[in-house]
Amino acid sequence: MFSAEKERSILRFLKLLGCDNGTIGTYAKLVNDRNETAHSNGHIFFSTQTALDAKITEILRVVDEIQGHSQSVIERCYREFLLRSGDPEEREYPAATDQIREVLIHGNYLSQRDIDFCLRFDVDGLAEGQNSEGMRTLHEALAKSYGLLS
Repeated sequence: MFSAEKERSILRFLKLLGCDNGTIGTYAKLVNDRNETAHSNGHIFFSTQTALDAKITEILRVVDEIQGHSQSVIERCYREFLLRSGDPEEREYPAATDQIREVLIHGNYLSQRDIDFCLRFDVDGLAEGQNSEGMRTLHEALAKSYGLLS
């Protein structure tokens, strides 16, 4: 559905993550730059490897920054996933790895960076709740499949 909108206007959704207009404007400038360099308009902006490397570094910095803004949303999503999926008898997939892959990761379009936020989640904070062992099992399965057990 997002494809029906212009990319610059989609960036306005970042306000929901606490980004101000100046920050969103910085991100939107990268879309403009890409449009100017990726279209067949004859402009060549990156005549040296150094200039191209600088632009790549800037884009990666912005992506990292945007993902950082989403950390609290990802953590809340993961918490809700654990609470809803803690009981293997009640969830969509009995196997923890299937539940994680299909419901958490595919269902929420999580990137590896998003998964890293989940891996750092304090699952012990949910330890006293119902199905705490099931939640712990899910968290350990996530770590085994997508990260490192700490």
